Amino acid sequence: MDRLDAMSLFVATVEAGSLSAAARRVGVPLATVSRKLSELEKHLKTRLLNRSTRRLTLTDAGQSYLAACRRILDEVGEAERTAAGEYSSPTGELVIAAPVVFGRLHVLPVITDFLAVYPQVDIRLTLSDRITQLIEEHIDLALRIGELPDSAMVAIRVGSIRRIVCASPAYLAKHGTPEKPPELAGHSCITFEGLAAPATWSFGTGKAEAVVPVRSRLQVNTAEAAIDAAIAGLGLTKVLSYQADAAVRAGALRVVLEPFEPPPWPVSLVHAGQGRLPVKLRAFLDFAAPRLKERLARSL
Repeated sequence: MDRLDAMSLFVATVEAGSLSAAARRVGVPLATVSRKLSELEKHLKTRLLNRSTRRLTLTDAGQSYLAACRRILDEVGEAERTAAGEYSSPTGELVIAAPVVFGRLHVLPVITDFLAVYPQVDIRLTLSDRITQLIEEHIDLALRIGELPDSAMVAIRVGSIRRIVCASPAYLAKHGTPEKPPELAGHSCITFEGLAAPATWSFGTGKAEAVVPVRSRLQVNTAEAAIDAAIAGLGLTKVLSYQADAAVRAGALRVVLEPFEPPPWPVSLVHAGQGRLPVKLRAFLDFAAPRLKERLARSL
């Protein structure tokens, strides 16, 4: 039995939550996963997992063995990266995660420029609006929008973004420009469920925070759809500043109620920061951080 392989499979099974999900993740047949885990438990003379039709749970022995496996696999990976030269020159693969629209508009152009400068580095970019788990999903670096919870992660702030309300000039000419948040009650609104509740929008902060009802003529689940509908003159929408930046600069949308906007959200590059940083990650941070700061400084 290859013990390192068995350890990796055991960790993958726990992280995936089931034998079938682990089999899909590592690309081996389900029967192989089941057999190798059984062989590992036989070798250890103890049960690591309680199996049921619905889910897997760790035994007490499995809990302590999982922690040991992760530590050992991390040390092996560290030794392999050192031997492969990842700590002497930028080389190898970087896994980066970012929100969908921000990643496409800002992170991807920086990555393209980086890859031209560092030909020995490959990048796998995952665009998703869910919060990714860096260690569990083996992600080297993530771009996060919003306040960060206290954690052991290392964050490098690269700028901030605003939450804006905007509409087309044609809509504002026909229906008037709201001067204060309560005036939204008399307007048609396009709500984007990823940013605000469909029935109310919030403005300001602390004691000055105001929550006002809005009439949602259209509710969508992407910022692009909300912006397109606003450009078409359907009503006002509330999105993140970078999402509407191009439309505002082109004159297709106008920002309103600026004095009542909530405080900007920070934009940060986040990594685990455990041990020595591989040169490829250090190189990307040094390359990307100032370029993202510049791009965000130019946006709304």
